Parts: sequence; structure tokens; C-alpha cells
Amino acid sequence: MEPVLAESATAAAIVLFTVLVRLALHPLSRAAFRGATPVAGCLPTLLQLPVFFVMYRAFSSPEVAGAANELLGHRLFAAPLGSRWADALGEGGPFGPQGLVFLGLFAAVGVVAAWSAVRGRRAAAAAPAVPVPPVLPVAGPRGGKGVSGGAKGGSRGAKEGAGAGRAGVPAALSAEQQAAMRKLGGVLPLLSFGTLITAAVVPLAAGLYLLTTTAWSVAERAWLQRRKDRAARPAGQRVAAGRAAG
Repeated sequence: MEPVLAESATAAAIVLFTVLVRLALHPLSRAAFRGATPVAGCLPTLLQLPVFFVMYRAFSSPEVAGAANELLGHRLFAAPLGSRWADALGEGGPFGPQGLVFLGLFAAVGVVAAWSAVRGRRAAAAAPAVPVPPVLPVAGPRGGKGVSGGAKGGSRGAKEGAGAGRAGVPAALSAEQQAAMRKLGGVLPLLSFGTLITAAVVPLAAGLYLLTTTAWSVAERAWLQRRKDRAARPAGQRVAAGRAAG
């Protein structure tokens, strides 16, 4: 990449390396998405932590294997990949040559975080409510009445009826639990803005990694959701949509 990108070749290599890591984790991301939980995708994120720490150390250590760390001299435009936001402020302020590079990074991270928050809130608002099964009496073996769903009875027949009710009726979330899950689904996307704080305290190289992997995560979930919605549509609507697109 050096003949084309010169000093920014290492920054481009970091982006390419991040894309390769996310491609390797894509099967896990798909499996997590099929789980349809607010915390879907936590496992791929945890598996990236060792890669992130290696990236952090590679652009923080002044020496590598007893020799000077040459990576610290590589740049993204005017900013060294080993520099931090505090270093940029001391080298000309927020609008200096290095400061502008960091401002561009923060702006890109903010756009991705806003996109993630909007999609997360829409998904939480569009989540269908799961009906709570009704509580129905169930006849016990001795004429007693049990309660479907697990209500306690006073007789042995009621207890056995309750056990039959629990075995025959699938578990479902209550209305309060569903409301709490929707609120959690709306709050979790806001955590993406925490990446801004991390990008301000880690080396620029690690910030590039965070930006790339976060953008990949949001785009990947949007693509998976689109495929899911398309597969859920009736065949006639898919044919009509294909003709309209053509």
C-alpha cells in the first residue's frame, strides 16, 4: 500500500486487518443475530478484545523486542498513529494538523453511533408483543382443580393440576418484562456513543480499529435484518419488489 498511500499505508492496513477479523467472526455474528436478544453480538465483541489489546500495545510501547518501535512513527495524514487526543491538543490545539485528524475520527465515530442508536430504537419499537398465556383451571386426578401457569392450590389435586399446567403451557414474558426488555433495547444502542470516549484516550491506531469494527457491526446487523425481513415477506410481495427494483 505504501506506493499509493505513502505514510498512511499503515492506517489503511489497520482498517483492512479489522475487516478480515470481522469476516472471520461473521458466522458467530449471524448466530447471535438469530438469537434475537438485546445483547446479541456480545460474543463476537468479547472475542475481539485480545485483538484490540494487541493493537493498543503495538502503538503504545516505545520498544518492541528491545528495539525502537517503528510503528509509532507511522501516520494518518498529519497525526502519528501512536498519538492520543491529549497529544494533539498539545501540538496545535483541536484545529491544528493533528487535532483535525482526531476531529474527523470523532465525527465518523459519532455518525456510526447515531446510526446504531436510531436502528436500535426502531427495532425496539417494532418488536412484537408476546402474548401472555391465560390462566386456566385444569382438572386434577382426584377432582381437584389445578391452575394452568403455576398458581398454588390447597389440595394435592390442585398441585398436580398446576404441574400439568406448567408442563402444557409454554413459558412467556409478562407485560412488565416485555416493557423492561423494550426499554433495555432502546437504551443499549446509546452505549455506542461510549466509543467516542474510548477513541479519545487510546492511540489513534486503536481508534481506527474501534471505528472500523463499530461501523462493520452496524452495517452487518442492518444487512442481516434486511435479509430476515425479505425472507418473512410473502412470495408474491418478493416477486413484485423484485420487478419494481428491476
